[in-house]
Amino acid sequence: MVKETELIFIPVPSTGHLLVNIEFAKRLISFDRRINTITILQLHSPTSPNAAVFAKSLVASHPQIRLHDLPVLDDYPPLDLFYRAPEAYIVQLVKRTTPLIKEAVSSIVASRTSRVAGLVLDFFCNSLIKDVGDELNLPSYIFLTCNARYLSMMKYLPDRHRRVASKLDWSSGDEELEIPGFINSIPAKFLPSGLFKEEAYEAYVDLSPRFGDAKGILVNSVAEIEDYTFGYFSQQREDEDYPPVYPVGPILSLEDRASPNEEDRDRIVRWLEEQPECSVVFLCFGSRGSVDELQVKEIAQALEVVGCRFLWSIRTGPVETSDPTDVLPEGFMGRMAGKGLVCGWAPQVEVLEHKAIGGFVSHCGWNSTLESLWFGVPVATWPMYAEQQLNAFTLVKELGLAVDLRMDYVSGRGGLVTCDEIARAVRALMEGGEGRRVKVKEMCDAARKAVMDGGSSSLATARFIDELVEDGAG
Repeated sequence: MVKETELIFIPVPSTGHLLVNIEFAKRLISFDRRINTITILQLHSPTSPNAAVFAKSLVASHPQIRLHDLPVLDDYPPLDLFYRAPEAYIVQLVKRTTPLIKEAVSSIVASRTSRVAGLVLDFFCNSLIKDVGDELNLPSYIFLTCNARYLSMMKYLPDRHRRVASKLDWSSGDEELEIPGFINSIPAKFLPSGLFKEEAYEAYVDLSPRFGDAKGILVNSVAEIEDYTFGYFSQQREDEDYPPVYPVGPILSLEDRASPNEEDRDRIVRWLEEQPECSVVFLCFGSRGSVDELQVKEIAQALEVVGCRFLWSIRTGPVETSDPTDVLPEGFMGRMAGKGLVCGWAPQVEVLEHKAIGGFVSHCGWNSTLESLWFGVPVATWPMYAEQQLNAFTLVKELGLAVDLRMDYVSGRGGLVTCDEIARAVRALMEGGEGRRVKVKEMCDAARKAVMDGGSSSLATARFIDELVEDGAG
């Protein structure tokens, strides 16, 4: 008889993190019938007012995934902290919510007939390893929604802080750092932009040592894509008794979701259907990525210079304009008639999957990066914020999978990316680098094989579940 086991997931309340956590929960339940139920604790934050509704829409047809709503806090961290240093805001949010989390986990454990086998914590929630997991005698696993090199950086930071107990400085951004787990030395300017801000740096100092306290670390990446870094962590397991690291990716949401504008979606798909194979460059900077009107004009000029077909998702601020073409140079749409399509929102997965797409100018968010690799679409890197510069460095320098548009760009301090820079990168993306395109196709094949029966990610997932079940049996 199969013993039923339950897990408790604790993600942070942002749509990107929620999406990947819920997709991982779905995978675990479909992967092994011993994982019978997964309960997801829902933290609340005024920075993500729609997170709870979004989560409900994702689990509506999955009764084995339960959402447990936590009470709203009386004293959220100040909103201006989120805009200055989002990492610090999230760390404070988790700490202020910890008593509610502990109470909820205790109640779930006490009320279940099946065994609650452990906690799966978003890496921003890793203070809960000791504050909840250890106190309630539940093994805690960290789920890292970033790549393995981000984990290498987090392992490096406590050592760096012991030697230099201060934030990084932009004036020394070209300083080459030797971070174990990287093939190449990495200039400091490619590390997450939060490390250059005092409050966010303190959050990283708080988070980074706690990875070693976990029972294991689950990484949304693929062993074959980041073989060098996963090899490093295998050695660390032997040399330093570091927690086991499980490459369980790519964890992607490829299901159709309701579009905010079905008319726009249909218009985009119809237009793509009319374009030749691999002829369109897709420009999109994520749900939080935006560029100002001066930058829009540089992009428009570059697209005219190159003359290739394009699909361009334009956001010039946190709120979408009613008509994205309003910010374009006068006459642009007329001059580019038949060559391109401009939109506000775009169905990114559906676009990347389309045979007409030949390249992706991307902000290099890790979810978007995995989607582009899954569909075999080469990338030109234009990071905006958070750890995206690190992702861009990984793609260009470590893996040789992407074109460097400006991989050290940081939104708010990166200055203007010129027409010439953009045109050069788009040409390289669409017209050159056949070897790069072949390599991207190889990584696409590796990612798809990894999640098949007997693939590296499936085997890592099986090892994780076996450890959970055996722990309980012991």
